[in-house]
Amino acid sequence: MTLTLKFPEQLNAELEVIPKTRHYTSTSEFLKDVLKTILAARNDLKVSVAIELYKKDHSLGRVAEIADLDYEVMKEILVKSGIEMRRGAETVEELETGARMLREFRMK
Repeated sequence: MTLTLKFPEQLNAELEVIPKTRHYTSTSEFLKDVLKTILAARNDLKVSVAIELYKKDHSLGRVAEIADLDYEVMKEILVKSGIEMRRGAETVEELETGARMLREFRMK
């Protein structure tokens, strides 16, 4: 994914020299580390991100992993947040689509 960000001039100047410090090989690597560090420090933010990803069709297991929570705890948080739990495929077509996607994934 490509993301374009605009920073204030001073912050942009600081970001541009990050690779020269030799702590990171690129600004991109630095920003990835920043994001991981913030998410590791902010459990509330991690859970909020997981909730939003669940709304975008990520699986319960995956969002529990992202939030660093037990499956059942994540399920309880989603329910308390008023989010309807998905219970697998609702139609044969959805089931077949999921099976096809899984087969294609395994072939890669």
